[in-house]
Amino acid sequence: MPQASESEEAATGARSGPRSGPDFGSDFGHEPRRAAAGATDAGGDPASASDAAPRPPGLRLRAFATHELDQALDALGWRGSRIHAGVHLARKNLRRARATLALGGPALGPGAALIDRELRKLNDGLSALRDAHALVETFDRLLRHHSDAEIRALLSRTRRRAATARAQAAREARIDDPDLGARRSLLRVLRAGLRALPWAGLQPEHWREAVVVSLARVARAAENARRSGDDEDWHGWRRRARRLSQQQRALKTAKLGRDAPKFDKHQIERLGEAQDLNLLLDHCGKRSLFGKQDRTALRRFAQAELAKSRVRIAGGGGGGTD
Repeated sequence: MPQASESEEAATGARSGPRSGPDFGSDFGHEPRRAAAGATDAGGDPASASDAAPRPPGLRLRAFATHELDQALDALGWRGSRIHAGVHLARKNLRRARATLALGGPALGPGAALIDRELRKLNDGLSALRDAHALVETFDRLLRHHSDAEIRALLSRTRRRAATARAQAAREARIDDPDLGARRSLLRVLRAGLRALPWAGLQPEHWREAVVVSLARVARAAENARRSGDDEDWHGWRRRARRLSQQQRALKTAKLGRDAPKFDKHQIERLGEAQDLNLLLDHCGKRSLFGKQDRTALRRFAQAELAKSRVRIAGGGGGGTD
């Protein structure tokens, strides 16, 4: 069916996207080599030149954030049915860049808050496209895990409707912003602004304090979600746990793994799956794209799945540490 082939192409797009890690050559790694060469040519002592200090860790964090924005720029340029996988990847990249900005905190100056705010707006502006794709992915995941014939028939029918809606969302996005060109232009400006921030002045206490704050927020969010059972509280737990994971990634990539937070990664994955079930429930209201009978059955099924998922998560720890 057309929807199935569209999904396959999107998956192929995700696999064929950029795979290389951050190019730190402009921020560290190659600089000492060039400095050493220059000292030798100028008649300096080769031995002392080879002892050139590595680039400051703050610049390594800048390299990571810059690379994430470069990845987002590339992914937002994916064409055809690959637009869905591209938007999914780009939003992930934007969140990682924002999480890295948060590691600098006030030390990066007032410009950091402005850039963070605009990155958040840009990310939010892509959420409709991402939600349309996430809904189809949720159906795919549920189909992989359920063998009951009646449930599979329900999921297959509603998945087809979701795939049609996803294609429509992509068409509307192309009309509103052809090739997502306006968004990519804005992102180039934000990339330049991010690189102009005073990253070289960052000290270990800056990112260590940010990690402590993130860990505390995850713990509070976990407690709130368990106590209230409110969907927004569960979503808040997932967001904060995800940021903690992104900050760990940034610190490890910048060779600052000693300061990286430790947490249960499986818990974050489970929180994401629970959020996908919430997304499914959001599409089961009166204005649903599904027929009345299907959305009633789908709501009942998703509520039961979500309840089981939350029981497993609540019994598995706070998502803060292993």
